[in-house]
Amino acid sequence: MSKVHIDHNLEKVRQRIKLTCERVGRNPDEVMLVAVSKTKPNADILKAIARGQLSFGENRMKELEDKMLSLDNPDIDWHMIGNLQTNKIRFIASRVNWIHSVEKSKYLKEINKRAKEHKRIINTLIQVNISGESQKGGCKPDDLKSILNSAQGLENVAIKGLMGMATFADDPEEVRREFQLLKQLFDQHQSFNEENIRLEHLSMGMSNDMEVAIEEGSTMVRIGSDIFGARNYP
Repeated sequence: MSKVHIDHNLEKVRQRIKLTCERVGRNPDEVMLVAVSKTKPNADILKAIARGQLSFGENRMKELEDKMLSLDNPDIDWHMIGNLQTNKIRFIASRVNWIHSVEKSKYLKEINKRAKEHKRIINTLIQVNISGESQKGGCKPDDLKSILNSAQGLENVAIKGLMGMATFADDPEEVRREFQLLKQLFDQHQSFNEENIRLEHLSMGMSNDMEVAIEEGSTMVRIGSDIFGARNYP
């Protein structure tokens, strides 16, 4: 994709965020745009950076590791948004800023261990399966309490909120209830807020449904194809 397309697409997405926030009385600054750069070359990321985009999401741990090494820019805010593998967390722990896809206590313990080795604190989000689809990651809503309990006292992990992936639907109104569920869980678990747990963020909403997600309280939207175009998967 040419530079002009990425410029144009970024501006369109930013406008969508701004207009949606204005419609529901929210400040657009409350919503972080995470540009999902998975499968896209470094050149495309650099084009987005030139337009002021600094938060990027990857869903494959090896690809994230490679991009963090090759794009050695301390201003980039790297987000791991895909499935985690315990034995590979050590490869991203020295640089990753956010991990969205924590669905088990064992991941928190491993992140804490590896972050401690690098004298860092890594921001994390607990992923909840809000769609009920087995192919999507995330803990069951009923398991969220036990995961938060297990996170207490982990000195190198900061629990910052929740993440969810809605059912893909042609009409985003069909998934509004799924976003409402994540917001309800977010509100219901505010009592855990102390020390390393501060539930402040809701990572929900992608290219096809981000307006509904923002209306329901999202503070992070993960946008890929509407910025970088369609992907060619191997």
